[in-house]
Amino acid sequence: MGRLWWRRTPHPAAASSPAWRGAAAYGALAVAVGAGLMHIIPGPAHGAEPAASPAAHVSTDAVFRHIVLPDMAVIEPAGVSPAEVGRIAKVPGVRQVLPLDGARVTMDGYPVNVIGVNAQLYRSWTPLSTASNQQLWNALASGGFMASPQAWHRLGRHQLPLHKGDTYAMTGAASVSMRYAGAAPLGIQGIDMVVAARMSARLGLVHHVAVLISAPSVGMTKLLREVGAAVGHRAVADHHATLVSLRTTSPATQTIPVNTKTRPTSYIQLFQESAAKFCPGLPWTVLAAIGQIESDYGANTGPSSAGALGPMQFLPSTWREWGITATVFGQTGPPDINDPFDAVPSAARYLCAAGGSTTAGLPKAIFAYNHATWYVNEVLALAKSYAKAYG
Repeated sequence: MGRLWWRRTPHPAAASSPAWRGAAAYGALAVAVGAGLMHIIPGPAHGAEPAASPAAHVSTDAVFRHIVLPDMAVIEPAGVSPAEVGRIAKVPGVRQVLPLDGARVTMDGYPVNVIGVNAQLYRSWTPLSTASNQQLWNALASGGFMASPQAWHRLGRHQLPLHKGDTYAMTGAASVSMRYAGAAPLGIQGIDMVVAARMSARLGLVHHVAVLISAPSVGMTKLLREVGAAVGHRAVADHHATLVSLRTTSPATQTIPVNTKTRPTSYIQLFQESAAKFCPGLPWTVLAAIGQIESDYGANTGPSSAGALGPMQFLPSTWREWGITATVFGQTGPPDINDPFDAVPSAARYLCAAGGSTTAGLPKAIFAYNHATWYVNEVLALAKSYAKAYG
């Protein structure tokens, strides 16, 4: 069965080092601060240690009520000043900003890129699967650390396996022992470890070395210009500050390699045709929004602790009832939960049965997909953005 190439391509606006390169997911934002330079650590995503994520139809209202999709990062090796953060926050269209500490430290002699965060705030900026893992965030807030799946694998290959609950020493300005909370997708390539703010101070991470920005309604060209003005164009030109677009490439701009005339030729067409063929009346933009929120278009396909899988994050039990082989797209064999050509039509079918073919029934259908009011609001808001851009 066919596979879509779910790719991400960030677009640096300025670079402080030749090491700066694009990577997947929300973009590459490594905070390796050494000799006054900021470096990006590129590399494709690899397999992940099993980490908890919300499956379709599992309520997360009790533990999590918001998600933020980052659009840009401002990086300054010496730290973004409070005045700069304030000016960035006042740029028209900017909804939220989040400063991050960061530096390169060592773990048992191996270099790792660490960010220090306000765990309660940073949680909203991570992929849905990570944000909904309550146990992970409890451990982080208690002074533990989480790792990216890529770092978990890399350290394992260097004979430094990470085991949940065990204690490891990180060495920055001081050596600090911390308990390992687990691995989970962070949505940002190049970040190895995450620690809470109080541990950041003990490690001596650079205070507010970067600021994440969410401004979904602002065009990237305008956002780059106005944020550049907020931090000072001279600082950007002199490479004291780096502006990076973290906005993911739209599925509308990506093509699909096909071997049959019956397949869609672009991701946007897959969403459009799946809605039209399997649930007339369902806005295709809702499928696109769910695909982005659930897995960032296949970047985080699970399995979750509950067993959810694939680009649309179905529970296997739900998939057995609603998963289909989309023969209309030339699919053959049993329904494949990991194949977007099956998963997207199956999601349309499920939403339709829950009332998604009508305007009145759409919120209820989205709630059936994931029992959380905030989730319904996020899907509808993101779908509106898609409609505005591609309607």
